Amino acid sequence: MADVPRPSGSSRPSLAGARAIKPTDTTLTQAIVAEVAKRVVGQDAMVERLLIGLLTGGHILLEGVPGLAKTLAVRSLAESVRTSFSRIQFTPDLLPADIIGTMIFDQKTSEFRPKRGPLFANIVLADEINRAPAKVQAALLEAMQEQQVTIGGETHALEPPFLVLATQNPIEHEGTYPLPEAQLDRFMLKIHVGYPSRDEEKEILWRMSSGRPIPVEPVCDPQELLALRQTIAELYMDQKIVDYIVDLVRGTRDPQKLGLHDVRQLVAYGASPRASIYLAQAARAHAFLRGRAYVVPEDVKAMAFDVLRHRVLLTFEAEAEDLTSDDVIKKVLEHIDVP
Repeated sequence: MADVPRPSGSSRPSLAGARAIKPTDTTLTQAIVAEVAKRVVGQDAMVERLLIGLLTGGHILLEGVPGLAKTLAVRSLAESVRTSFSRIQFTPDLLPADIIGTMIFDQKTSEFRPKRGPLFANIVLADEINRAPAKVQAALLEAMQEQQVTIGGETHALEPPFLVLATQNPIEHEGTYPLPEAQLDRFMLKIHVGYPSRDEEKEILWRMSSGRPIPVEPVCDPQELLALRQTIAELYMDQKIVDYIVDLVRGTRDPQKLGLHDVRQLVAYGASPRASIYLAQAARAHAFLRGRAYVVPEDVKAMAFDVLRHRVLLTFEAEAEDLTSDDVIKKVLEHIDVP
């Protein structure tokens, strides 16, 4: 995770130091979106968030009922990049070794050697991740945070770019397990996927009912993707935007110190400093996709819900009032002054 650059000297550094966005950069991202749009109708917000994860290296969790093109969108995004892709179907009987790999005995050499699992890919689709128990989900923790796995006491680095895109059904559905908080915090974004509009559903029917495959062409190399990540990491962010991000995150953690007395009784645990880093990264990527070389408050507000909703744990009082973490985040956004 990249740190937020700290301006030296003046609290308002000059825009002259900002890295310019090349026309070819935006053309490349538009080409990726166009390829995904061949298969995925509508769901523009979901596709944009997936692209933000791809451009920042932040893992993404998609939540929604079955049949909303979550898996299709992830697979299409992966096929638009010339890189390795792996799909892991999570089931209750899955074992950690089925994901990261294990040590096997080679009879020819009379030695044990590692057999790598499907996690050794650039883009990993963890399909229905909440259908596996916690010990299997925990096998992803080291990979998601350190971009490495340990097999038989030996550490193996995962080749960049490495990205986990997970899907899950809502936890009230049968046969699912809630994800541990430690793993949820590893996801940069948690996206709620909703139903398409009537016109979009008509287009889905026409496009998908024929049964003919819809090809997606790769339009991006891993080297180009890593170069875009570097460009985004260097986008200009004013000190006032940094303060705004910190205040928003602290508003979920220490609401009473910021005058949010009505929120204090609703939040059991707020977002960690990792949320501040992720929110800065996501805001930069959001600005990049709109052709700007600098971040504005609207970028932060646009990404705040997706970055914070799975990091804000509510009290029983909030649940009794039928409030969600989005409701709490909305209260914080309304209270904090926009720079």
